[in-house]
Amino acid sequence: MDSEALPLLFGLGATVALLVLGFVAGSIAERRHYASIRQRERDLLRLPALTFEAPSTWTVRRGALVAGSVVVSLDYFKRFLAGLKSLIGGRLRSYETLLDRARREAVLRMKEDARRRGFDAVANVRLETSSIASARRNGKGVTGLEVLAFGTAVAVDQLGGRSGPTEPG
Repeated sequence: MDSEALPLLFGLGATVALLVLGFVAGSIAERRHYASIRQRERDLLRLPALTFEAPSTWTVRRGALVAGSVVVSLDYFKRFLAGLKSLIGGRLRSYETLLDRARREAVLRMKEDARRRGFDAVANVRLETSSIASARRNGKGVTGLEVLAFGTAVAVDQLGGRSGPTEPG
């Protein structure tokens, strides 16, 4: 083998190894995060988050603004795949799961804030997203995403003749 080809092969092998390592580590982290999200969603199932005002049948005792935000980083493997996909166009499925996890995490953090403060539901829920640009590339290129969930938490004395909010039928 030519002595000039050896460093090239080593560099290519190292790049492939790092991409595989990134894929495996990212997949494990994503699976763990989804498991945590599903468990916390089950735990908070009885605390509704509504995208509209509190129903007129609710007797609201008090209310306050609650929020939850999360910043998620784009892992190198997903960024690499998205870069390849951008050459030919189409859906960026790797980013879709990232956005789904970020959105669900932000809503969970908002609901956890409401529960911690003794509220029964969150009304008028809104979501805001923003991208965080790379400082090394003069603000070009996304290095992460922020999702902010916010709404009006309400403590309810009565819901349509019953005590406290219930799950919609």
